[in-house]
Amino acid sequence: MTEVDILVIGGGVNGTAIARDAAGRGLRVALCEMNDLASGTSSASTKLIHGGLRYLEHREFNLVRKSLIERDILLRTAPHLVKPMRFILPHERGQRPRWLLRLGLFIYDWLGPKNPLLPPSHGIDLSTGIEAFPLKDDLTKGFVYSDCWVDDARLVVMNAVDAAARGAEVTTRTKCTALAPDKGEWLATLETSDGDSRVLRARAVVNAAGPWVGDMMSRIAGPGNDAKVPLRLVQGSHIIVPRLFEGEHAYLFQNADGRIMFAIPYEDEFTLLGTTERPFTGDPADVRASDEEIAYLCDAANHYFKPQTKPADVVHTYAGVRPLYDDASHEDASAVTRDYVFDLETDAARPPLLTIYGGKLTTCRKLAEHALEELKPILGFDGDAWTEDAPLAGGDLDGGEFESFMTRLRARFVWMPLADIKRLARAYGTHAADFLEDARSEDDLGMAFGRGFSEAELKYLRSHEWAVTAEDVLWRRSKLGLHLSADEQKQVEDWFRYGSTVKTG
Repeated sequence: MTEVDILVIGGGVNGTAIARDAAGRGLRVALCEMNDLASGTSSASTKLIHGGLRYLEHREFNLVRKSLIERDILLRTAPHLVKPMRFILPHERGQRPRWLLRLGLFIYDWLGPKNPLLPPSHGIDLSTGIEAFPLKDDLTKGFVYSDCWVDDARLVVMNAVDAAARGAEVTTRTKCTALAPDKGEWLATLETSDGDSRVLRARAVVNAAGPWVGDMMSRIAGPGNDAKVPLRLVQGSHIIVPRLFEGEHAYLFQNADGRIMFAIPYEDEFTLLGTTERPFTGDPADVRASDEEIAYLCDAANHYFKPQTKPADVVHTYAGVRPLYDDASHEDASAVTRDYVFDLETDAARPPLLTIYGGKLTTCRKLAEHALEELKPILGFDGDAWTEDAPLAGGDLDGGEFESFMTRLRARFVWMPLADIKRLARAYGTHAADFLEDARSEDDLGMAFGRGFSEAELKYLRSHEWAVTAEDVLWRRSKLGLHLSADEQKQVEDWFRYGSTVKTG
């Protein structure tokens, strides 16, 4: 029987970050995920590493400050995944007054660490310039501020890769079907999607199952499993449309209903619009963007942009369920805290159980560090916090500068198109060399699936990143599903079905 110090349940951003931190402290760690890594909420975000400008309205200054500090750390430790982005915030008459926006941005700048990659906010004339071109003519004034962008699913996967490199056991398509206390430890029954099962013994369990934390609680034997779970599920949906504007900047809009909407350059050819916010009931695995949400996002974009967007123009949608901590103090979901909340059980009735509610991409590292500090006196280990200055998997770029890293890759692989080099550098960082090796042409990488996606990369994803289906690869390990034709995508599916010798027809 496998024995570990910590069993982490859930392969989202919180679970993988905790597994990474724990393994780096020398603990025996196992992580199980019932589907694929980042298959739930963690791949359905707006893909921002940010402080949360709108949280200032709800006076969550501590959350904003913590998030801005973490934004700076992630930009430094994961320079391949996290990139700076400038955001244009137009001002429209009848919305929040200009003085309030200026004050909010001043506080936002003041709360965050100074970083030359993230210039401070300032006013902007929207009557001329590339930022003004797509906007309607009555939007002439606004502000510009800095935040960061990330591929959320890649952030999750690279946390898992780092955890595994430090000794953690990471298993996907593996569900924890039961937890039972036994002699001061947990007996966890783990069942794979193939029906195989085993029992694992753990000194402590971390329930990082996101929207399924309540479902996981119901599987625990013994007293306390009938307690009400303080969880509020909120659906957020996004749409992807053909590119609405040029440039690498993004937009933050104030909608008439008081909500905000982002418009972000996405995968070079598209614009990402989101998000919505509405209560969710049912199975989080079945969440889908509704026709009503799609129409809402199109209408919101049309209010600000000259290029008009119809639901028929939408090329892809995605939706996720946010597992927020519900203290029953707010009816409006937008006012419920986005900060994480811990419920640590250490009573004599059962072994240590840490349940996690909420959390953001931006604070995943801090959440993990905090979780380990909470468990440290209970489990009695010696390892100290270490992740603040440690590069995430693939992030050990010489000098930490992404552009200089790109220059070195271009010099080494002169035969590869720049767009392909950029994609690989952003996705894998220094780990790209693990499968590119000394390739001198595209032929050295095996079968070509299109857009620079090769069999060598596909083999790497299967052997090093737990990819077992075409969906894992096309929509989570990458976003190539937006770019490859139906025939090219089928080739990827056939590769997984038949192996490296793909059968067609």
